[in-house]
Amino acid sequence: MNVSAILAGTLLAGTTLLVGCDQSSPAPASAAPLTTPAAAADATCGAQGWAAQSGGTLGGGTATPTVVTTYAQLKTALTTATVKVVQVNGTITIPSGGRISFQDQSGKTLFGSAGARLVSADQTASGSGIIYMKRCSNVLIRNLIFEGPGAYDVDGQDNMTVDACTRVWIDHCEFRDGVDGNLDFKNTTDLVTVSWTKFAYLKAPRPDGPGGSDDHRFSNLIGSGDDATADRGKLNITFARCWWAPGCVARMPRVRFGKVHVVNSLFNSTSATSGVQAGFEANLLVQNNVFEGLRRPIDLMASNSTAVQVTGNLFTNVSGNAAGNGRTAFTPPYTLSVLGASSVKAAVTASNGAGATIGGNTCTNSGI
Repeated sequence: MNVSAILAGTLLAGTTLLVGCDQSSPAPASAAPLTTPAAAADATCGAQGWAAQSGGTLGGGTATPTVVTTYAQLKTALTTATVKVVQVNGTITIPSGGRISFQDQSGKTLFGSAGARLVSADQTASGSGIIYMKRCSNVLIRNLIFEGPGAYDVDGQDNMTVDACTRVWIDHCEFRDGVDGNLDFKNTTDLVTVSWTKFAYLKAPRPDGPGGSDDHRFSNLIGSGDDATADRGKLNITFARCWWAPGCVARMPRVRFGKVHVVNSLFNSTSATSGVQAGFEANLLVQNNVFEGLRRPIDLMASNSTAVQVTGNLFTNVSGNAAGNGRTAFTPPYTLSVLGASSVKAAVTASNGAGATIGGNTCTNSGI
């Protein structure tokens, strides 16, 4: 299918509401952190994009939230399968070596009240990281800030890693200053939507990491290696209305194998050496985004991608490659409301735009 056909099926410029979403949901919570469970009725809208496939993604739905304010409470709630909705209030510090292993669960929501943060200060290989999610399905993570200690190339942990999971929706979150990366996906993970989410590096990178890179502010890795051939047919991910913000150097995202749709997102890190990176057998549709001040906004790497289609984007003050590889990408099996590129920056940077900006578990502003 040509570009015009793709856009004709997706273009509903200017709208930001979910198709089929209950628009009568209550307004987002106030700026003060909640101390009691938030109303669960807000979270009745399912994901769009890839996470809408094969039954969709609703997480824990309208189950009564379990409120957590300490690390011990958070770990217990995340690792207890009968707890379906977890509400984070305030700032929770992850202790050294305390990365939470969230495994083998289905139908779960983790969300934050206004200002909620999960923070790690450990830069060691074994002690870093916040959450490692493995073999989970139908998971929703919303309105949380994941804050690491800053990039340091010690083969450490990401703020969050998603491993062998399916049907995952990450909405209105912020991932910043991860040691190895901000948010990575690997090992047959599939059917993921990342919407209205911000990636940034605010802290100076620690130099002289033994891994060989003095500046490892690499945000998002999709696929762990060219030899991970079980990933063929998997790693299908939508990034919509996201923001790769100042401080990001590369991997925005870096893709192997998957059919990845990067749409209506903003890239404005002048630190960048590469923006979207097309790796081994990647099939990329880069549609109606805004790239400002980047070097090499589209990195074709070793030129061994399946397809890199770049259409409808706005490039301002960029240098290096901004084109695809001449091959037509996959046709998404879903319909989104796609903004014209000229409207993207205002939407993504608005007060209720990309980042933890909605104050709770509401999908009122989660449409794409």
